[in-house]
Amino acid sequence: MKRVWTALGLVLALTTFMPRASGAQQQDNRDRKPGMSLGQNYPNPFNPQTWIPFGVGDPPACTDNGKQYRVSLKIYNLLSQLVAIPLLQGPGIPLDNVTVSCGEYIAYWDGKVRDTGREAASGVYYYKLEVNGVPLLKRMIVVK
Repeated sequence: MKRVWTALGLVLALTTFMPRASGAQQQDNRDRKPGMSLGQNYPNPFNPQTWIPFGVGDPPACTDNGKQYRVSLKIYNLLSQLVAIPLLQGPGIPLDNVTVSCGEYIAYWDGKVRDTGREAASGVYYYKLEVNGVPLLKRMIVVK
């Protein structure tokens, strides 16, 4: 019972720090920080696969096309346990400390739990983009 209350407290704490939808939210549904942007996965909710748009640098007006960025994108459950590392669409490489140039990209997740091959359970998950160590966080929903 103590674990249930701990998990509930964690969920409430995480939702407190998540951005709320509002009329002032950007129309393209992206969160931005200097040098990076993270879009909402689509479809959301999803089953069994999803795509996650993100940008590094300041596309489309990249001023320094030669600059390289260290990028990671990881998916976590509500207990902050790593669930999966999506693949960079195109080359199909896991987005774990990958070097990319300025531009817009799409990551792909097949909805499977890392190293097990089983499908992720229904629920809320978080995905975190890190560009040169700076994080951006969004949530997604898996529905079975």
